[in-house]
Amino acid sequence: MGLDQRREIALQAISEFGIPESRSCKLANIERSVYRYKRKPKDDSEVENAIKICIRKRRYGCPMIVKMIRKSGKRMNHKRIRRVYKKLKLTLPKKVRKRLPIRERKTIVQPLEANLAWSMDFMSDSLVDGRKFRTLNVMDDFNREMLTMEIASSIPAARVIRTLNHLKETRGLPEKIRVDNGPEYISKALRQWAENNKLQLDFIQPGKPTQNSLIERLNGTCRRELLDANWFFHLDQVRELAKEWMFEYNFERPHSGLGNRSPIEFSNWRKSLSASGKPSTERLFHSKN
Repeated sequence: MGLDQRREIALQAISEFGIPESRSCKLANIERSVYRYKRKPKDDSEVENAIKICIRKRRYGCPMIVKMIRKSGKRMNHKRIRRVYKKLKLTLPKKVRKRLPIRERKTIVQPLEANLAWSMDFMSDSLVDGRKFRTLNVMDDFNREMLTMEIASSIPAARVIRTLNHLKETRGLPEKIRVDNGPEYISKALRQWAENNKLQLDFIQPGKPTQNSLIERLNGTCRRELLDANWFFHLDQVRELAKEWMFEYNFERPHSGLGNRSPIEFSNWRKSLSASGKPSTERLFHSKN
């Protein structure tokens, strides 16, 4: 029972039953000085003004405001600053991390045919003026072919779906797409789209990018040969250079994992083997964890 409740009991005993103050306080287990105490109205105008000066340019959290007030030379108790901060309803919303379901570790098995399994991942870079942009890279796990490279300042889940719909029209969809646990991939919109198209989203374990090693290998090559090798002034320039690089990557650049063939050369080679009925003696694919 709090002091306020005990004070009310003592007051009720005195007013309704005429019990002396000393006896009422003893019955309520409260000191007479506590019963007679009257709270003084607190003048928080000085603290309020100090807080408003701190948030004049941008909204800070309470710990930063305490540091700034003390740095200005004003001696104020941090608990008082926090009380006034809450009273002014300046508390910043707490960012709650979304809980991810438990993901199982899966072995990467490279498919024996095209368009069975894809991998998808994001990259980011910036223009010369500092503006950020993102790329959405999609590749076929069979021959490491880069299917598309969507480039924009922002790529939400709706744009991811639009990109996949475009690939659906041009070459069809695979049985599954391997992705990480980014917010665009775990969104309800993409999950619903995958269900409607009878496609499996194969999530890797959080914090384990090696489980998506095929697309990570492509990202490293893209970073070295395209993003880090050029100065970008606008997004149209990025798209134009990316288009040229994708052509070189898919048709000309030899890949050690494909027997020093380009992705398209590898596809044609496998087709010729299938047509002739000769088994391949090259050990090109390995299961990776």
